Amino acid sequence: MNNFECAGGELVIGGVLLSRLAERVGRTPFYAYDRAKLADRVALVRAALPPGVDLHYAVKANPMPALVGFMRPLVDGLDVASGGELALALDAGVNPQQVSFAGPGKSEAELNQSVAAGVLVNLESFREVDLLARAADRQGLPARVAVRVNPDFEVRGAGMRMGGGAKPFGVDAEQVPALLRAVAAAGLAFEGFHLYPASQMLKGELLAQTIERSCELALRLGGDAPQPVQQVNLGGGWGVPYFPSETALNLGPVTKALAAAQARLHRDLSGARTVVELGRYLVAEAGVYVARVLDRKHSGGQVFLVTDGGLHHHLAASGNFGQVIRRNYPVAIGNQMNAAETETASVVGPLCTPLDVLAERMTLARAEPGDLVVVFQSGAYGPSASPQAFLGHPPCREVLV
Repeated sequence: MNNFECAGGELVIGGVLLSRLAERVGRTPFYAYDRAKLADRVALVRAALPPGVDLHYAVKANPMPALVGFMRPLVDGLDVASGGELALALDAGVNPQQVSFAGPGKSEAELNQSVAAGVLVNLESFREVDLLARAADRQGLPARVAVRVNPDFEVRGAGMRMGGGAKPFGVDAEQVPALLRAVAAAGLAFEGFHLYPASQMLKGELLAQTIERSCELALRLGGDAPQPVQQVNLGGGWGVPYFPSETALNLGPVTKALAAAQARLHRDLSGARTVVELGRYLVAEAGVYVARVLDRKHSGGQVFLVTDGGLHHHLAASGNFGQVIRRNYPVAIGNQMNAAETETASVVGPLCTPLDVLAERMTLARAEPGDLVVVFQSGAYGPSASPQAFLGHPPCREVLV
């Protein structure tokens, strides 16, 4: 899972030795994101997508402003989930026509902001129809909308289920025809559908089946559309491996399913475009989290490496961001990559809680105070998904290299 090069026994990030990068950043802990790896991943996805399928970046995966600005020209659009992310996307220079806004609890202010900006709002309730209609009337601007559908099927085998059954996201499929009538009555500018049934899928065959079923549902609902369907966002859910038992996603079945879906949607929905929305898959493997060893302790026959980083910066690596049974992210001593001496050690942070664990009983190079611990697969859901104010420790830094 470590796809970074080494030189002289040190990890190399963005062409810079880890120890030098730490000096350049000024202090630890920090996240570093590799520009070349981001661009390479987008190129990999482009090669897997059938021609004409649009690729959007889901900003929630990593909203670092410099990274969003870097990604903007590489993708066809940005998907946001708050007014703050919308402002960030607009500051990055994206065309508002290529921005979509999803989220089950949009405030009236955020909906007003969306109309003023001219972005596409993914409707998730009847309430939003009324608020958007009022905003459009007051501003004298069209309210562009798509309907986020909570599908009438559930994906089993995914890391996280975002649709199917009782969910706070989207509008239940059986309620969509009534919502579409409300959209028409309110005079909103209907453009399409958004379906995001599941996240973190690592089996290409499962993802292909999800794409096929989402396409079928969009085609069925398209018969009730008040205006021609311009686009269908089939979501994402492309997973990345974090743990030794996991393997990389096989894109072959995904490419085939997308090609078939694109052909059907284009033919049966008046030339509708197909959109794929990816976040984690584009950025996770391009990022690392770096913390410095402060102390080396022995307790009960175990070695503990105490660092200046922890769950307050990297909640996911601590196992407290959705894991039921805690498992270790890939971790290494980044400035001792060629060390001959190894040991079993746990990497813990400075917080006064037993939950502050970055690695538990892992085989690592023997480390001393001053060495640099690296957590791989850290480009997605890092600092913005972590409780950085917890216990008053300083926030971490982020760099794009």
